[in-house]
Amino acid sequence: MDTQDFSPQTLRSTALQALGARGYIHQCTNLDGLDAAFAAGVVPVYIGFDATADSLHVGHLLPIMTLRRLQRAGHKPIVLIGGGTTRVGDPSFRATERPLLSDEQIAANIQGIRRVFERFLTFGSGPIDAVMVNNADWLDRLGYIDLLRDIGRHFSVNRMLSFDSVKARLERQDPMSFLEFNYMILQAFDFLELHRRAGCLAQMGGSDQWGNIVNGIDLVRRLEGREVFGLTTPLLTTASGAKMGKTAGGAVWLNADRLPPYDYWQFWRNTEDADVGRFLRLFTDLPLERIAELEALPGAEINQAKEVLANAATALAHGPEAAQAANETARRAFTGTNAEGLPAVALTGEEAPDGALVVDLLVRGGLAASKGEARRLIAGGGVRVDGVAVADLDARIVARALPVRLSAGRKRHLLVRGA
Repeated sequence: MDTQDFSPQTLRSTALQALGARGYIHQCTNLDGLDAAFAAGVVPVYIGFDATADSLHVGHLLPIMTLRRLQRAGHKPIVLIGGGTTRVGDPSFRATERPLLSDEQIAANIQGIRRVFERFLTFGSGPIDAVMVNNADWLDRLGYIDLLRDIGRHFSVNRMLSFDSVKARLERQDPMSFLEFNYMILQAFDFLELHRRAGCLAQMGGSDQWGNIVNGIDLVRRLEGREVFGLTTPLLTTASGAKMGKTAGGAVWLNADRLPPYDYWQFWRNTEDADVGRFLRLFTDLPLERIAELEALPGAEINQAKEVLANAATALAHGPEAAQAANETARRAFTGTNAEGLPAVALTGEEAPDGALVVDLLVRGGLAASKGEARRLIAGGGVRVDGVAVADLDARIVARALPVRLSAGRKRHLLVRGA
C-alpha cells in the first residue's frame, strides 16, 4: 500500500486534491500512479453497489459523493449495479451469510436504487457523463468451467484466506459458504470486464473492500498486462463511536418512499457538534472556506452550522424544494406556532370515541420502535403533547383535542389528526 501523504499540497491532480482536502482517502494502491493518471486526462472510475434493498442508505453516501467529486473534477463515473453479485452476497466483515434474494427481488431493488444516483451524478453519453452498468450482463452468461479455468487459476487460496475480511470471520469460527468465498473472484472479474469494456482504470469503495479491490487489480495485471488502481474511503463513525447512518429507528434511507425528506433533514440536523465540520466536507458541496467558518462557530451557534448541513445534504438527496420544506417544518415545530407539514398519523374510527393510547401512536408514527420503547420514553419524561410532558403510561389523546403535536425528545415530532 502507498504510504504517501494524502494532503492536497502533495498531489498534482485536481481530483485527488479535492478528495484529500475533504477527507475521502483512506488507502490507495499507488497514489503517485493514480495522481499522474488523473492529471493526464479523463479517468473512468467505478464503484459497485449490490442490490440488497430497494434503496441505498446513508452508509452508501460516502462512495456516491466520491464519484460526484471525481465527475466535478473532470472524470467519468461508472456506477456498477451488482445484479449478478447480489445473487451471491458480499461476505466482507459479516458474521453471517446474507439471505439469498430471488431474481424478482433483485430486479425490484435495482429499480429502486437507480433513482438515487440521478440526484448526485450527471448521466449521458459525454466523455465525463456517468454511466450505469449491471454486472449480470456478463456474470449471468459466465460458464462455471470457463470461470474456473480462465479466472480461478489466477487466485491463490492461501492469499484469499489471508485477507482481513475472510480471516476475521474464520478466526471467530463463523461459517463461510463456498458461494460467499467466490464473491471476491466475481468482483475481481468485474474490474477486468470494466477495464476491457470501458477502459476503467480505478475502482473505489469503502475500506472494507480493500481486499476485493486488490484482487481485481492483480487480475487485470495478470491478464491484460496493465496497471490499474484502487482507492478506499474511510470507515465512518460518529464522534461518539456509533456507526454512521444507523439510528435507533434503523437505516437512514436515501429514497423518499423509505424515509420522508423531513426525517432525513432531521438526521443531519441532529449531528453531534464534533462531527459538523467533517460531515460538511464529506456530504455537501459547500466551499472549504465557508465550512471552516461554520465549524468554528462557538457554543450554541454551532446549531446554525447543523442547519446548513441538513439543508445542503437534503437538497442533494431530495432537491432544494424538499430541503426548504423540511427546514420550514422544523422551524414551525420548534416554535410551536404551526405543525403543518409534520409527519402525521390519524386516529382510526375505532379509536375516535375513547381516544388512542399515546404508546400506540408513538409506535405507529415511528417515534418508537416498540411499545416497550414507547413506555420507557414516557417514563423518562421524553414524551410531550403540544409541549406538555406525558407522565401517565396509559395516557390517551382524545378526538376533541385534535390536532396535536406529539413529540419524542426535542427534535422528533408527529402530527396527530382526527379520523
